[in-house]
This record gives sequence, C-alpha cells and structure tokens, in this order.
Amino acid sequence: MNKAQIHELVTQHPVVLFMKGTKQFPRCGFSGRAAEILKRCNVDFVDVNVLAEADTVPELREYADWPTIPVLYIRGEFIGGCDIMTEMYQAGELQAKLGDLMRQPA
Repeated sequence: MNKAQIHELVTQHPVVLFMKGTKQFPRCGFSGRAAEILKRCNVDFVDVNVLAEADTVPELREYADWPTIPVLYIRGEFIGGCDIMTEMYQAGELQAKLGDLMRQPA
C-alpha cells in the first residue's frame, strides 16, 4: 500500500485503524487493545492489516510520521497509537472526538 492509497483510505472512511492483523484476529497486543477500545466506543471502523503487504508499514510510517503500529485516523485526522488512544479513551476525549460516529446501544 502506498501513501496515495493510505491517504484515500483515511479521507474516504470516518474511522481507520492501521493494525497488525484484523479487528477479529489481532496479531499483537497493542493492535488488539486499540481495536477493543474502538469496539467499546461502539463505532464502525475500517481495519487495515499492515502485515498483508510488505510496503505498507514503511509507507504508513512516512505518511503518518509515526514510528509504531497501530495508527488511528478519525475523519482524516491523525490521532496516534495505542497509548494515546488509551489515554484519550480513559479521559473521555476519544468518545468526544468520535461524537456522532458512535452508535447508540440497542
């Protein structure tokens, strides 16, 4: 995946999580925790398995200017990795940023 494809994904979808593995089968603890946080927020998100294509990780690192995986984008805005997501979630900031993207519980 190249930078143009990454840009298209993050601008076409409201919430995108670049992760190792998928939301159903995360391949690392940090990616699993990031996906779980978004699930707890009750939000639909696109998961991109960075392990699927060898060039995705270096292209994403350059695009996001961020060294680690996972990487979260909300409405095209870079949010950060797992630690930032965790801190924002615990403070209620992530839920505020997601706003109307969060589904109401049934």
